[in-house]
Amino acid sequence: MKSDNKRSAVLNPAWIDAMQKAVNPCPYFQLQQMRLLELSWGKARVEIELGERHQQPFGVVHGGVYASLMDAAGFWAVYSRTAPHVGMTTVELKINYLAPAVSGRLIGMGTCIKLGRALGLGEARIENENGRLLAHGNTTVMVQPDMHIPGTVVKIPKFESHACAPPRPRPKSGH
Repeated sequence: MKSDNKRSAVLNPAWIDAMQKAVNPCPYFQLQQMRLLELSWGKARVEIELGERHQQPFGVVHGGVYASLMDAAGFWAVYSRTAPHVGMTTVELKINYLAPAVSGRLIGMGTCIKLGRALGLGEARIENENGRLLAHGNTTVMVQPDMHIPGTVVKIPKFESHACAPPRPRPKSGH
């Protein structure tokens, strides 16, 4: 699938840095040992260093860990394309578990498939550090205009310049 917008914007590196500083220390990311490592227009990379805490009783990584990483990678890929100063929340998650993991690192790579006025669709892959595909899925998110990350992030311009601002959604035709 391709994004509905061919035009892309360049995210401000200072905004990316501020987002990583706001997101990575959040309690849930800390609990999962998850880190948002890369963020660009329509793309995100989120990783988890696996430990014993991630295993279920049979000695493999719990499916909920995969789901968390899948959701985060798809979520941040879509979020990178939203207008400044809005929030999002996940409304649906679909995941296919393809192979188990026991240790090492899980790498979630997300891509924004589509962003509309109210909903966005992200796709994500989870691989191990050797590039083996472990899971694939989609996350649907709802844009929340009145929700934002508190702190200095809201004071930093999201895009490099106004000329590179994200494309505005096209009005629907009357057909």
